[in-house]
Amino acid sequence: MGGIKLKVLIAVVIVSVAIAGGEWVGAPVHHVVGGDRGWDPSTDVASWSSARIFSVGDKIWFTYSAAQENIVELKSKEEYEACDVSNPIKMYTNGLDSVPLEEEGIRYFASGKPESCKGGLKLHVEVQPQGTQPHHHISAVVASEGSPGATAADGPTSPSASTHISGLSSLLFFGILLCYLVNQGL
Repeated sequence: MGGIKLKVLIAVVIVSVAIAGGEWVGAPVHHVVGGDRGWDPSTDVASWSSARIFSVGDKIWFTYSAAQENIVELKSKEEYEACDVSNPIKMYTNGLDSVPLEEEGIRYFASGKPESCKGGLKLHVEVQPQGTQPHHHISAVVASEGSPGATAADGPTSPSASTHISGLSSLLFFGILLCYLVNQGL
């Protein structure tokens, strides 16, 4: 009889965690800027970024054609808004670059080509403390070259679906392992 109660308790815990979303607090998220299309003037970076929370410990991945593009990180809002890419903090030129988000604060990324930046290919990220959920704020502006306007996105965001899948996969694995061990009498 005691074995059944233990199995029921384990099942309740597993289902409760799964219903809560399967998220592990503090687990880093890897964000691929622009999703499948990457960093490109045709990508809707604003839409992509509006569905993201950037926290300390996360990483941002830029994917782009190194032959046609590069990315710079700028130190000030003024440089970002003016697309002054002449004095970057860091330059990314590999075509696949990982940027660790190691501390809270605002980060400014832009196309290394002034004309692409002025066309709207830039990303403003506010890195939040690890473990905070509501009120995350990021802004991104992107528009294709020659377009008269840009699209802006502000507001609360949530982690990508990959975070949920990863958390649920881990939960499922440990649940199956725990059930196996209980059935073996361990």
